[in-house]
Amino acid sequence: MSAKKLSGKVAADNYKSLIKKEVNNRLKKGFRKPHLAAILVGDNPASSAYVKGKVRDCNEVGFESTLIHLNESISEIELLDQINQLNNNDKIHGFIVQLPLPIGIDEKKVVLSINPLKDVDGFHPENMGRMALGLDTYLPATPYGIKLLLEFYDIETTGKNIVVIGRSHIVGLPMSILFGQNSKGGNATVTLTHSKTRDLEQVVKKGDIVISAIGKASYVNADFIKKGAVVVDVGINKVNGKLKGDVDFESINEIASAITPVPGGVGLMTRVGLLMNTLKAANEKN
Repeated sequence: MSAKKLSGKVAADNYKSLIKKEVNNRLKKGFRKPHLAAILVGDNPASSAYVKGKVRDCNEVGFESTLIHLNESISEIELLDQINQLNNNDKIHGFIVQLPLPIGIDEKKVVLSINPLKDVDGFHPENMGRMALGLDTYLPATPYGIKLLLEFYDIETTGKNIVVIGRSHIVGLPMSILFGQNSKGGNATVTLTHSKTRDLEQVVKKGDIVISAIGKASYVNADFIKKGAVVVDVGINKVNGKLKGDVDFESINEIASAITPVPGGVGLMTRVGLLMNTLKAANEKN
């Protein structure tokens, strides 16, 4: 029997419908539309497509959106100045700087320059620290989207063994923190694995829920997954012009109880996480 497909599109459409209703309620009360801005540097095809998707999402749920497309040759100082302008623009509720950035621009310095109150990607150290302490904050968009996806499909995390593959500060590390917290969608026993983990295959095989964000196409095969596990594939890898996840979908589809597709899975939910954070930022400012 094939695994249940955890469609990011179905879940995202549901959440976007709820967001749209809340936006309409804001407008009835005389408040402004939530306004999300995005800075895109250069013409990376994947980044361009992703940002355009975010703009479409904003239009769909009734947000205002601003796309600032900068030349790849822009200096770090000029980019930081553009960020400072958005920090001080009261019409913008939240904004993101699309990564990766061109060589010569320090991504850490860029992240640190964003006002934490407008950091709707949830990458600023202040927001990451608040998340780790269980305080109210903007959650990193991809982990937030994954939590929302599992909630939508009523996949219980309490008491489960969750194995996360990959320790990036964008996905893996915050995922391990969120799922281990004493909160809704948490209360799991989490193992964070990475390239230096011994016997990785056997460690992953203990997971009731496996989340792969390792960035290697079809790396996680059926040997990694125990029967009945839930598999969440965060990977987006280009292979011969096609998008492939970290997970070998065909082999795991017959073993897992549920699995996310690539494309059409986590990526769409990351954008929902961003919308949720922007709505939160707007509601806090009215």
